Formats: sequence, structure tokens, C-alpha cells
Amino acid sequence: MDIEAARAVVEHTPLTPAVRDELRRRARLRSTHYSTRIEGNRLTLIEAQQVIEGQKTQFHSRERDVREVRNYWNALLRVEEWAARQTPLTEDLIRQLHALVEKGPRTKPTPYRDGQNVIREAASGSLIYMPPEAKDVPGLMAALVAWVSRAEKENLPAPLIAALIHYQFVTIHLYYDGNGRTARLLATFILHRGGYGLSGFFSLEEHHARDLDAYYHSLAVHPHHNYYEGRAEADLTAWLEYFMSTLKDVFVAAREEALSLAEQGVQTEPEEMRRLDHRARVVLALFNQTDHITTHQVAQALGLSPRMARVLLHDWVDAGWLEIADPSNRKRIYGLSAKYRQYIGNPPAKTARR
Repeated sequence: MDIEAARAVVEHTPLTPAVRDELRRRARLRSTHYSTRIEGNRLTLIEAQQVIEGQKTQFHSRERDVREVRNYWNALLRVEEWAARQTPLTEDLIRQLHALVEKGPRTKPTPYRDGQNVIREAASGSLIYMPPEAKDVPGLMAALVAWVSRAEKENLPAPLIAALIHYQFVTIHLYYDGNGRTARLLATFILHRGGYGLSGFFSLEEHHARDLDAYYHSLAVHPHHNYYEGRAEADLTAWLEYFMSTLKDVFVAAREEALSLAEQGVQTEPEEMRRLDHRARVVLALFNQTDHITTHQVAQALGLSPRMARVLLHDWVDAGWLEIADPSNRKRIYGLSAKYRQYIGNPPAKTARR
């Protein structure tokens, strides 16, 4: 009831487009930072923001951390796109999602593990959990996807489906790495797809990360470490209670933030800025460090192929916020139009004309 009440308030709170964009940006940033932090990522929230916005992409000895943050951000955006299109949950979608999390864009869907994996306690190395054998993973995943489809047709509430797919995914532990991040993204996908996306204003990952003991304890629903010795038939009440309580706290916090911003208001963005989507904003941030950008820089910042980057750049030139500074076909470079120079933090100096 608390979840439904908070959801109704947020849906009926009048917010300007600028406020909605800001709430989504904050929530996505927190989700990305805290979900990767759960798995040991060492970037701070500010550093994660710098990576996402393209302000700083290199941190000494933390190259993997940078890739994890960038991959999770892109995967989260893809999850929101899939949910908005009401894309059905399939095994192929799950494999695509894991590939985005682990390897980034332009990678093939990840096949399931072909051997045994285990979860050990970080400090002592002692065995915490032994998942099912690799030969059983395909059947378990097929059953999970079929159950989700059936549960949706029977109108089981989306929060319950999200909680159970999260639990079962990490229980099967179908990959050697990236299971936790993928499970949390799947839960987000189910919530958004089922009408509980709350316009993207919330971050479940943040609440999991702030009390990791409660998160992990709730997932450990049976004392035996072996999947076949109790975990497969465990009572999931404790996990469901934890997930629903956490979701309630998240929705209430989002409701309060939305009401506060609706009352106080935030500085309304100019119309020119509201036209820019998340990819355009990342590219705009590149101009804080340079006068001109190349196709290679854009492809690297957005995790796209050079061909896709060229398509975007062509569209942005047509839209009028980018200009071709050097029309050379071999190494074309782009600059900001005069109108948009005022929106970057450190505008480049104007070149004197004679």
C-alpha cells in the first residue's frame, strides 16, 4: 500500500521537463555508482559522474572501474529503452544484457557458463554458496523465463516478479562474473516494464549498497551452501519482505524528492538544452576540455562503433548544435555552434577574425 501510494503521488505531481530530467539523471547516476560499488568498484560518486559525462575518463590503475561504470550506465539506458517498448523477457535479452554489463556495446550475447563457479567470503576465502551445475543452467533459465511470462499473464504484481527474478538469477548464478549487476538491472527492467518505473526517479541499488549486510543476509535464505541441499526449495518470504520494504523506502524517498523539487523548483533549462538527449549531453561535456572533437572521441565516449558515431554527428550537425570545423573526409572534426558555447563549463576562447 505504501508503494502504491507513493507511486500515485509521483505520477500526479506536476513537474517541469527540466525537473524530470534532473531527477532521472540523479537516479541513474546513483544506480550506476552503487551497483558497481557493491561489486568492489573503487570510483567515488563524483568520479563516476565524471566518467559518465565524459569530463574525466582515465584514473590511474582503475581502468576496469571506469569500464564497469560506463558499461552499467549504458546497460541501464538500454533497459529503460527495452521496457518502454514493452520488449518481452527472453533468454536472449538476458544474455544481451549481461554482455552489455561485462563487455559493453557491440558484443555478442554472453553464453551461459560451461563449468562450476562458487561464491567465497572475500576475507577468509571460505565457501558461501555453490550454485547449480553448468548442465542444469539452461533448463533453469528456460523455466525462469517461462515463469515470468506466466506470472505477468496472471497479473502478479510487478514488484513481486522483480523480487523473484532477482533472487532466482543470483541463485542460478549463470555466469562467472557480473551476476549481481545483471540481476539488479533485470529487476529494474521488470519494474519499468510493469508500470513501476516511477519515471526513472529511483535507485534500488543505492539502498542495497547502504546496508550490504541486510542485502546479502536476505538473499541467503537457507543455511546450506549447496544449491541442491536446500537452496532450490527454500522459503523466500524473508527475501520478499526485504525487497518490498526496500522498494517502499525507495519509492517514498522519490516521492519526497519530487514534491520538494516541485515546490522549490529548479533552474529551468533553456529550450536548446532540453532538446539534447543523454548522448548529446555526454558529447557536449567533451567541449569542456577541447575546442574540437573527432568521430573517434565520440565513439569512445558513447561506447559506439565509428559508423554509429558518424550517423549521430551528422544528425547533430543537421540539428544545428554542432558544426563541421574541418570537412576532410579522412579526419573530420567538429566544433560547437555559437549558441551552445554558453552552456559548457569552460567555453573555449573565440578566435579573432580579420
